[in-house]
Amino acid sequence: MNQGLRNPLPRALTVLLPAAVASALWAGWLGWDQHQDVLPDGSVSGPYEAWQVAGLVLTLLVPVCWAAARRSVAGAVVGPTAGLTVAACYDWSDDSSGLFVVGVGLVMMGSLLGTSGVSAVVMRLTAPACAARPAPRRR
Repeated sequence: MNQGLRNPLPRALTVLLPAAVASALWAGWLGWDQHQDVLPDGSVSGPYEAWQVAGLVLTLLVPVCWAAARRSVAGAVVGPTAGLTVAACYDWSDDSSGLFVVGVGLVMMGSLLGTSGVSAVVMRLTAPACAARPAPRRR
């Protein structure tokens, strides 16, 4: 029964790769826009536009679905959540009020819920066909 030492690299990559991709996607979609927009009525908006956040969410589907299709729950849920949380913390940590921690927590909870839901759907859709077959009857 001794199978020897297994290579942990493939399992680690299914978590680290989605985390790295999520951080890179944050930088690509949100990291470059750091100024707030002043509207004609004097109110302030931003720094992100809705299309930037929508683009981030849609492109995050790729690493989440990739890991979920490989049956890696940690890679599909923990990887992107960790990547987004680290990126948000790094991006917002220059806030002198300290309220960035609340935003980072909301990013973490939202991405955890979102990746969990998408992963559950993808894993259900990609379940092996044999799981749907009834068990053989015993005699």
